[in-house]
Formats: sequence, structure tokens, C-alpha cells
Amino acid sequence: MEVDEVVCLPRLSRVAVCGGTHGNELSGVYLVRELLKVKKGVMEKEEEQEEEEPLSVLKVLSNPRAMQQCRRYVDTDLNRCFTHIVSLSPSGLTSGTVPYEMIRSRELNAMLGPKGRSGAVDLVCDLHNTTANMGLCLIAYSDCDWICLHIFRHLQRKMPDIPMRYIHFEVSNKESYSLDSVGKHGFAMEIGPQPHGVARSTVYTAMKAGVQHMLDWVCFFNSGTLFEGESVDVFTMIKHIDYPRDSETRNITAAVHPHLQDRDFCPLHPEDPLFQTFSGETLRYKGNEPLYPFFINECAYYEKGIALSLARKRRVVIPTIRVQTEQEQAAHVQELASEEEE
Repeated sequence: MEVDEVVCLPRLSRVAVCGGTHGNELSGVYLVRELLKVKKGVMEKEEEQEEEEPLSVLKVLSNPRAMQQCRRYVDTDLNRCFTHIVSLSPSGLTSGTVPYEMIRSRELNAMLGPKGRSGAVDLVCDLHNTTANMGLCLIAYSDCDWICLHIFRHLQRKMPDIPMRYIHFEVSNKESYSLDSVGKHGFAMEIGPQPHGVARSTVYTAMKAGVQHMLDWVCFFNSGTLFEGESVDVFTMIKHIDYPRDSETRNITAAVHPHLQDRDFCPLHPEDPLFQTFSGETLRYKGNEPLYPFFINECAYYEKGIALSLARKRRVVIPTIRVQTEQEQAAHVQELASEEEE
């Protein structure tokens, strides 16, 4: 791609803001509840010109049962239920033996999708909290989704006092598993640290500002604003590291080392302290290269066998973008219809 090339992308007419995918991550729960009180006009931009199509913002409480119980999930992690959602049979999801979150994922796919089809919402912003010291992160499956990357840069400019990173999970569209994968574009907005089951004012305020700036950017984009190309640091997840465990009982035998705790996105070099065993021994990182740890000691990941994740940082050049004209949009719609027929 030429550096000066302008990429023209379809209008973002429908945006979904989702909270409560994990029922004990309360910033998103309370923010979406607050948004649902506002019927029109506060979080949505009003039409400035009669001929301009208004932005539709869907506010979704993703996992009502888990929210009611203030638990991450009821039966299984909802945010891991969207991989094969398109192939699920509706008749097969009514049995009492089927996990509640599998049934709910089907309902959300019907509401916001179908995943991978032209009828899906244009953008999904799924709101999450982490107990790790990660600041505000956008987590996405693509390092070349220019919409998500430009939104990230807009948030960086508008919220300079909040540490902000873009995390890339290198997973194909077919294997993408989280709620945000249902939209044509999507990301999780992850903010921490915040204990699960707790609402912190500073974290809630940062999330509210992030969502508002995201919606503002969408309106600027739809109105024809040209967004200049630039470069962005992207953290691509390389691997997860589990806690040391007893070979027989599988019980954890060490905690994250004090020198590593709360140092998310600080380089971890070979031989740096990694864990401290409960008997006091220091275990060191045995990797071959410096990598960037994140989700360090995340409470919800104990059950998943993840003490921390490691990422490689690189600089990604994002192009100048603008919204498509009506003629370009019509051609794009026709192209998508042809692809779906095939």
C-alpha cells in the first residue's frame, strides 16, 4: 500500500456498545445501564442535516443472569462462545443441558449479527474490566482493521493521561471466539485495574469517556472527515504462561514475582524474575527474547491456567481513511452480496 493512498471504507451506521458479557465486570454493566436510561440524543449524535443518516447505537446488557448473580458467567464463559455460532442449530439450543451462555450467544448473534454476514452491525465495542494493571486497552483480532486502529489513535489523543495500548490476538475470523467478533468491526475495551464485583469511579469515568470519544469518532468519520495516516504501536500476543504447579496435585506452587507484579507492558527480559515459589525461591523467565507481559495475575484467568500473557511490540503504519461516497458504498454492497452468494 502506498503511504499517501486514501482508503475509502463503508459508513458505520450501526454501532453496538455491550456491557456485562462478564457479569462481575461492573464498569460496563453500570455504563450500559446508564446509557439505556437515555432514550435519544445524549450519547448519540443528533442529525445535523436532514439528508444525513443518523447513527444507530445499540446498548446491550450481554449476560443478564451472570449480572444478576455478580458472577463472571453462569455455566460457561460467554466470551468464548462465538467461534462456531453460525453453525449452531437453533433447535439444538433449547435443551436444559445446554449451557445458558451458549443459548445467550445465539440470541446475541441474532441481535447483532449474523456473524460474518452483511447484516451484522458495523462496529461492536464490548466493555470489560481486568484486575491487571493494564490501563485502557483495545483488544482486536486484526492488526490491519483501519477503523479500530484509527479509533485507538483518536482515544490516545483525547485521553493523554491514561496509559493506552492496542492488543492484537492473531486469530482468524473463523476461529474468533468473543462477542466483538460478531460485528463487521469490533474490539474489546478493557480497563483496569479494578477488582471484579467492584465499581471504581476513576475506572468507570475512563470507560465512559472512551465510549463517548469512540462514538464521536464514528460520527466524524460518517460526516466525511479525512483521518490522516500515521503509525501505531501494536502488541501482538505470542503466548500464555501458566503458574508453576505440583506435578501430582496440579496445585499452584508459586505467585507472580513482586518485581513483575503490576508491571504490565514493561519489557520482560530473559532471566528476569518471573515467579516466587511459596517456599521463597525465585523462578526466572527462560525466553529467548524480551517480550511484553500483560494480564499479569488476572484473577479470572486462574481457572484458565494463565498467569500472564506475552506480546511482541511492533510499529504498524495505518493509512489515511475516509468514508465511501454513495456510489462507492453501492458498489461495495453489491460486491458483498456477490461474495455471500458464492
